[in-house]
Formats: sequence, C-alpha cells, structure tokens
Amino acid sequence: MSHRRFKTSSPKSHITTLPDLGMDEKHIEADFKRYYGHRLGRDENCMSLHYAYEALSLAISDRLTERWKKTYNAYKDEDCKRAYYLSMEFLMGRTLSNAMINLGINDVIDKVMYDLGLDIEELVENEADAGLGNGGLGRLAACFIDSCATLQLPVTGYGLRYEYGMFSQSINNGEQIESPDHWLRNGNVWEIERLEYTQTVKFGGHTETHIDENGTKRVCWVDSHAVLAVPYDTPIPGYQNGTVNTLRLWKAAATDEFDLEDFNAGDYAEAVAAKNTAENITMVLYPNDANENGKALRLRQQYLLASASLQDVLQTWVGRHNNDFTDFAAKNCFQLNDTHPSISVAELMRLLMDIHGLSWDAAWTITRRTMAYTNHTLLPEALEKWSVNLMKELLPRIMEIIFEINARFLTKVAARWPGDTDRLARMSLIEEGGEQKVCMAYLAIVGSHSVNGVAVLHSKLLQQGLFHDFYELWPEQFNNKTNGVTPRRWLAMCNPELAKLITDTIGDGWVTDLSLLQKLAPFAEKKAFRDRWYKVQQNAKQTLVDYKKQELGFDLNVNALFDVQVKRIHEYKRQLLNVLHVIHLYERIKRGDTVNWVERCVLIGGKAAPGYFMAKRIIKFINNVANVINNDPKVGDKLKLVFLPNYRVSAMEKICPGADLSEQISTAGKEASGTGNMKFMMNGAITIGTLDGANIEIREEVGDDNFFLFGLTEVEVEDIRHHYDPISIINQDEDLQRVMNLIECGHFNQFEPHIFDCIIDLLKSPNDPWLTIADFRSFINAQKQVEIAYRDKERWTRMSILNTACSGKFSTDRTITEYNDEIWKLTPIHVDNNYN
Repeated sequence: MSHRRFKTSSPKSHITTLPDLGMDEKHIEADFKRYYGHRLGRDENCMSLHYAYEALSLAISDRLTERWKKTYNAYKDEDCKRAYYLSMEFLMGRTLSNAMINLGINDVIDKVMYDLGLDIEELVENEADAGLGNGGLGRLAACFIDSCATLQLPVTGYGLRYEYGMFSQSINNGEQIESPDHWLRNGNVWEIERLEYTQTVKFGGHTETHIDENGTKRVCWVDSHAVLAVPYDTPIPGYQNGTVNTLRLWKAAATDEFDLEDFNAGDYAEAVAAKNTAENITMVLYPNDANENGKALRLRQQYLLASASLQDVLQTWVGRHNNDFTDFAAKNCFQLNDTHPSISVAELMRLLMDIHGLSWDAAWTITRRTMAYTNHTLLPEALEKWSVNLMKELLPRIMEIIFEINARFLTKVAARWPGDTDRLARMSLIEEGGEQKVCMAYLAIVGSHSVNGVAVLHSKLLQQGLFHDFYELWPEQFNNKTNGVTPRRWLAMCNPELAKLITDTIGDGWVTDLSLLQKLAPFAEKKAFRDRWYKVQQNAKQTLVDYKKQELGFDLNVNALFDVQVKRIHEYKRQLLNVLHVIHLYERIKRGDTVNWVERCVLIGGKAAPGYFMAKRIIKFINNVANVINNDPKVGDKLKLVFLPNYRVSAMEKICPGADLSEQISTAGKEASGTGNMKFMMNGAITIGTLDGANIEIREEVGDDNFFLFGLTEVEVEDIRHHYDPISIINQDEDLQRVMNLIECGHFNQFEPHIFDCIIDLLKSPNDPWLTIADFRSFINAQKQVEIAYRDKERWTRMSILNTACSGKFSTDRTITEYNDEIWKLTPIHVDNNYN
C-alpha cells in the first residue's frame, strides 16, 4: 500500500507528495477491501450493499481527489481567468457511475466487483439521487459543469446543500403523495466539508453612515443577525482528461450552537432556536412561498447563495492580490443561472464598497463587467419579484443599493428617451402600484454585460416581448445560447449498448465531439446496420419494462410504440393534450375502429409543485384514465397508459433509451428550450412537437421528414387569443366531441363526482392560455402519421438513426464553448493526466 511522506523541518508539518493511485484491478481491489474492512468495519457477514457501495465510492473518490488537487494547482500556477456558475439548483443525479465513465475505469470496476461476487449495477442503484434540484434548470447546471471540466475550463459551480430535495412522489388512489426526500440520510461520501472557507452572511438590522479617515462617506450594516455558510465541495471530473473542477455547496449553520443562558435557565427550545432558524435556510429545496414565512425563507436562500459565493471569490482574490481590484474584472466572471441569484448584483456592490472601500463608480464598473445573466422562462409570473418591505426588513443595505442602482439607471433611460414616463415606469427596477416590489430580472439585466436566452425562439421572444425595452437600450448585450445535454451521461453512460454500437461504427471521438455522430447518417441506409440498431433499441425497451415491472404490476409489450412524456407537470407543458389523445384512442377501440392498429404504451411522468392545485389534479386525471383503460379487457395490449411515479435523474437514465416517441407538446411560445427533447433525440427517439423552444432547432437539424410537427405557431397563438372559442371547435369535431363526452359524463370518475370539473372548465374556457383544444385536431393528425411510420419498421429505424446522427448540436460541450467564446473568454488549462 502507498504511504505518506512528511516534511518535518518547519513548525508545521506539511504533506508533500503521495504516490499516484493505481487504476488497475489490483490497486482498486486492494483499496476497496481496505475501506470495506477498516474504515467501514465490515466483513463477509455484512449483508447490506450500502457499505460495498461506500467502499467502492471512497476508493474512486481518492482517485478523483489526486486529480482535483492537480487541477487546483494548475489553475493557481496559471493565475488564469475564472468563471463561477451560480445556481439555486444542481440536479446531479448519481455520482458513482458518472465518476467511473469519466475516469475511464468501467471495465476495471466491473471485473473487480465480479471477482468479489458483487453486481456493479446493484451498487450503482444503492446510491441516492442528489436532491439538489427539481427540473430542467438544475439538470442543465449539472450538464454545464460536466462540460466545463471536459473542456478543461476553470469554472466553479456554486449552489446550496439542501438537506431535503424537492420531495419523493408516490401515488395513492391516483393522487400525488409527497414525502420528504432526505437524500443525505446516509451521508454523502463524495463531498468534503471545508470549514476553513466558512463565510458569514448577515440578515436584518439597519444601516448607519460615517466618514472614514479619507473623508469618504461609508455605510455600515449593524445590529444584524449572522448566519454561517459552511462549504461542502464535490469533485466534478472531466472526461478522461485529468481535470476535476469543483462544485461548492453552502450549508447554513448558526454562529453559536445554542444560547447557554437560556439552556441553563431550562428554556431548551429557545436555547436552540437560533440554530434551528439558521439551519432551516438550507433544509429544504424551494420552500412553498404561498405565505410570508415561505417568501422570507426563499429570499434568505437566495441571498445566502449570493453572499457566501461572492465573499468566497473576493476572499481568494484579496489573499493573492491584497486589496487591489484593478484586474478583478479581467480575471473573473459570474454566470447567473436564471433570476434566483440576481441579488448577486447588489451584493457584489455592497462587498466592493462597504468591505473593500471602492467608490460607487469603480464598484459598478467591476459589477457590470463580471456579471452575466441567463434567462430560462417566458412566463412573466416566473420572474421573481420581492416585496420592498420584506427586503428592507431582511436585507436593509441591499435594498438601499438597489434603490441607488435604480435611480442612476432611470437617469440614463430618461436621457435616452426624454419625457417618456411610461417607459420609465416599465423599466424601473421597482414596480409601483399597490405594494412596491423589486423586479429581480431587471436588476440582473441592468447589472450584467450579457443577457442570454436558451433557444433561438426564446431569445427572440425575450428581445421582442418580455425585455424589449432593455433590448432597445442595449441590443448588443443580448444573445442566444441554445441549451444542450452532456453526451457522457445521456448517451455513453445511460445507453451503453447503443454507445458501443456507435463506437464500433464510427470510433469513440463522438463522446467529446458530438458533431461526429453525423458519420452515422450513411449507415441509416444499410440494412444490416438498421437491424443491429433495432435490436439495441428493443433491448433498451426491455430494460425499461424490467425496471418498472414490479412497480406497475403488469408487463408492457416491447413491440408496442413507447410514447413518452416525462417532465415537470405544468399546464403549459400540456400533459392534458396527451391524455386527450389517449382517450381518443381508447374511444376508437371501444367502438371497434382498430383496422391497422398500432399498439401503444403511453408513459407519463413528472412531479407537481405541492401548492399547484391544477397540476396535481392533472396527475389524478392521468391516473384515473389509466385505471379505466388498463383494466378494460377489450383494450388489452392495444393501449396502455402508465404514470411513472417519482420521476428523477436516475429514472430518466432508464426511460430515455427505451423511448420510441418523444412528446414535446407545449403551447408554442411558452417553453424556453427544453432539454428532455435533446436527451430523447440523442438516444434515437423521434419527436412529436410544436414549434416551441429547442424543438425548432431539433427539426432544423434532423429535417421535416424525421420530426412529427403539429400545432399553432407562436404568432398564430397570439393571434387566436383574441377570438378563441373552444366550444365552437369542439362542436365541429366529432372525435373531440366523443372525447369530451367521456370526460364530462364522469366515465373516468364514476365514484368521484365533479373532481375533474376544473379540467373541463379550463379546456372549454375562451381564456385558456394554453389553447389545448385549439391544437387537438392537429395533434391527432400528427399522431396518425406516427402510426403510419411506426408500422414500417425499416422507415422508423432509419428515422431513429438519423435523429441520433443529427443530435450533435445539442451537446453542452457546444453550448459551453459558445458561453466561453462570447461571454466568459477563459483559456482552457491543461492538467497533467499522467498516472500509473
């Protein structure tokens, strides 16, 4: 076994060097046994797989750590420009399998575990999904930091270490049941607590001004309540290149464990109240903000992330450059992932002025040059607005700075458009009328040098609509960065059989250059290759069936069309439209219209926010319809509808390889981008979708013949709103009448009267913002084209191959390269990757 060498010539002993850890079977097996028997104290009598998972993870973590240290030193030696990705979510999924593939040791680990009588798949399944996000925003952040490491860019991720994830979802009588997702229950072997980098974050109190020794007015934030932000670091490995970047997550803690005076007086609850209040900040991902307490807690979360992260960066800078900020903007960049971290604009101003003594103008120049803002939504209600009164109470100094930013900004607007008071009101960071609110997205725009959307249509709509006034003022500031997904996790890791077929056919370069998948296109015309592709796809479907078999209580037919829609449950994503089509198919079966029938399994999964009534009612509706269809003997295998509970990253890793048809059916102009559409495409599924988000670019890449298009365009959506009459549409469409009749007569809720009245009312309302009825006929017609294509196995397989072949654009490696070339301007840093 390797041993440490210590340098003892100074008062403090320093660990100098360690021999490189072997990557071969012998060394990994030895380390596994050492951890299993010594660190964890287990022997052959232990029946729990958890300890085997931990021992293997610790052995692999050691190998990540030596690369992690080399990466840190390489960045430090180069004194390179750094970027920091601030996000309230990092939906990482499982770490073990990702670390294995990025270290290039899958085969070695498989052999070691086999020799020890262990199943690596069972060990991987033993790991809990990291509960650090609830949807596409967090998964995108995880893909981004994977690509940053693979591209050897010096980027650090900053987030919050939530004790509990969004929630675990189960279904009882068709209803969503939420239970705590205590993903840290058994600890997290991949993280390292870094107490030496703990930061202090202030809340409450008030401000006072004084004149410093130079005669300059300074502001002090006093009588505040301090909370500690304790960092936990997770290694983020690049793909087989020696680079390991850092994801730093903050945990909130009290400055004192408890009040000893209260404790001695017998008031035990009050003694630990401060501790509990502090720790609650990072206890749960996204607290329900339906009440004032929830709003205050969410604001505390966002400020803790911003303040701790910025203090951390500034502390490192001052440690190396003293208080000289001359080159700070040239060496640092902060990317704000959506509106949540936008308070960073005001916090950086506070730190630069109040703590480091810079003038307003100097601080503002640095802030605008270093901040960059990514917007992820076209829904105005999703752009956060905080009550001015709440901010004055929790963050008095921050509120003062925002007022000053706004005043100076509006002076510029007035100079550009003299006398245009309406424009001044529209662009003000402070929303007037009733309770004053701070428009956080506007703060991010005003305080940043770059604002980007995440798909071509999304970016265009931001410029033409939501942020049009700001675009007119600063057109050069706006740009597009179409999202992507990492091909390491979403093809190489989650679909190893397909990945092997691709590698055997075109080589393995595609793993880091997804554009090389285009080389597959000619093979779509080769019968032998199509047969191999089809077999791999069928195997993936069988794996999905086996994965869900016990949970479902019945088998799915792998020869049926697997029609999949998995994503957050939301009205604009239109799971309802999907179910209307399922009811249409059911109704056809019941009246005997089954000539040339294509058997279909419709799989829907996703979580509804706990406070989102309509989304939860949609889940109930899906399950009730499924219960009727799946238990009707006349339907049999012709049609199945399945709700997949507790949708999460590890579930998607099984689902996306097994999908034939990818449902991306949001109302045009509502989905910013989508990334599930990219994962499905990359794995050979064919998209049925509207011209929304990244669907447009997927269709451009793969061609009209390999994409099932339906629905109104974004322009048509806006036009029809003025005269939308869903009842008239229903009356003119016999199929739609039959579907609505089944719903309205209570066929799917015979013993639960009126529970779906809200759904019926929404569908028939002329004010339905999602225009579900308007797109019904087009959707049905497109689904008929799906059936025609699926009946022709050769045609469908050819389409599947071409979807994978044309997915190269949708790698986050391309997305991150664009961020870097156009916004961050970092230099890739080579890390020594020579190991024994």
